[in-house]
Amino acid sequence: MNGQTDHTTTGGAGTGAGGGTGAGGGTTSGGADPGTGRRAILLVARRAFAFRPYAEVTLRAIAADAGVSPSLIVKHFGTKEALFNTVADFGPAADTLLAAPPASLGRHLVLALLRAREEQSSDPLLRVVFSLGKDDERTLLRERFDAQFTQRLAALLPGPEAALRAELIAAQVLGLGVTLSLYRAGAAAAVTPERLADLYAPGLQRLVTPADAA
Repeated sequence: MNGQTDHTTTGGAGTGAGGGTGAGGGTTSGGADPGTGRRAILLVARRAFAFRPYAEVTLRAIAADAGVSPSLIVKHFGTKEALFNTVADFGPAADTLLAAPPASLGRHLVLALLRAREEQSSDPLLRVVFSLGKDDERTLLRERFDAQFTQRLAALLPGPEAALRAELIAAQVLGLGVTLSLYRAGAAAAVTPERLADLYAPGLQRLVTPADAA
């Protein structure tokens, strides 16, 4: 993943792979960016690396879409490979989403996902969906998601078939992110996070602590 010529554009910033909008001027809507441009860079980079082969993504194009200079990307991330590795890191998201005991994990997953989407102006997991079916560097997104989120979740689950249940929980969490991105002005936008959790969390919780988990 080294030595690529910096000349190809990534495409418009638009609605990104993370479920948020692209950034201009080094800032993003919804959530503070303390003038560093780092969040704007990450929003655009998530879209670029999820939708395009690694070789076609350039720091120059990411900088243009993010409204920053290429040197600012180098300052924050060093190299294109380092930026890609940051995009492919689901560890921080997993730290937040899985920070609850099994007895309350279903509701926590919903509320933490909604909070992250609001604070980051993007979905913390959704970029993995856009890497499906790609046999290039984007496979790392899927491998990291599995190792850092799904397998870690499985280790937290009591009872039998933990790996299967973890995959089903991951599917439901990703599905919620897809739905919220698809229906941005839909019915879900008019209710509180708590109401969404009231409706969605019970199904997750049944997978976290099924009747035969004792």
